[in-house]
Amino acid sequence: MNVSGNVTFVIEYRDSLVKAVMKNIIVVVLSIFINYINASLIQTYRKHQIFHTNPRYILFCHLVINDMIQITLTVTLFLLSYILYTINTSVCCVFILMALFTNENTPLNVACMAVECYIAICMPLRHTQICTVKRTHILIGLIWVTSVLSVLPDLFVTLATTPVEFFRSEVFCLRETVFTNPVLLEKRQVTYALYLVLVWMIIIYTYFKILFTAKTASKDARKARDTIILHGFQVLLCMATYADHSLREVLKVWFPRNYADSLFAVYIVVQILPRSISPIIYGVRDKMFRKYLRRHLLCTVKSEQW
Repeated sequence: MNVSGNVTFVIEYRDSLVKAVMKNIIVVVLSIFINYINASLIQTYRKHQIFHTNPRYILFCHLVINDMIQITLTVTLFLLSYILYTINTSVCCVFILMALFTNENTPLNVACMAVECYIAICMPLRHTQICTVKRTHILIGLIWVTSVLSVLPDLFVTLATTPVEFFRSEVFCLRETVFTNPVLLEKRQVTYALYLVLVWMIIIYTYFKILFTAKTASKDARKARDTIILHGFQVLLCMATYADHSLREVLKVWFPRNYADSLFAVYIVVQILPRSISPIIYGVRDKMFRKYLRRHLLCTVKSEQW
């Protein structure tokens, strides 16, 4: 996966001034809009104690915060690729590592939310025993530990095999330009293959379990089934970054004259769009959260009027 590869281009594909300005405006406006909505969701969660005792909303809040960090980092890299073009390698390492941590958190968090839906629908009597607040916090910690352990070897191998002077130089901020060891590419492919298999097995298993339950059960079961579908779509978009290198090669062959524009479209679909799905799932579709979110937004509007 290349976090910034979808958003930055090699020298021969640099955009004209007008096109570059338009792309930056689109990205900034979309990121501000999505982060504003996500901030409203977090504020709604923070103000109402009822959400703090529900594992579903705790995982949701973590996902939203993670998405906000992710979109801020990727948009920052996007802007830097146009404004400065090259930055200090050490600074680039920090940006890339944080972006990778949050990017790998997303499918794991979504898989955990799918499991919680499955337990709530298929094992309702045991839900409160299995899905406790303490276990949810531990699970979030394990998500971060898994992502960190997956990504940090890139840094350690680079530190061990690269001269110190490299980290004082300036580079075009891509994962490939910072973590250049060929071994890391093989490690990356194995890691992402495991991620794909694990997460999709969880998504498919929970979906069909809920699907069979929904045939004879309540409206909540059918709604949970639809939620799993949305989560699957979200994971599909997020995991498209795992095939980033192959995707860019295909785009270069198919659209050689519009390569930069193709990469920009992929960036919007893969990096921006998935971060707008979480508010749809819980900010719009979830009845209880929607009720409190509406109250929060109405109170905000009234206070601004006064």
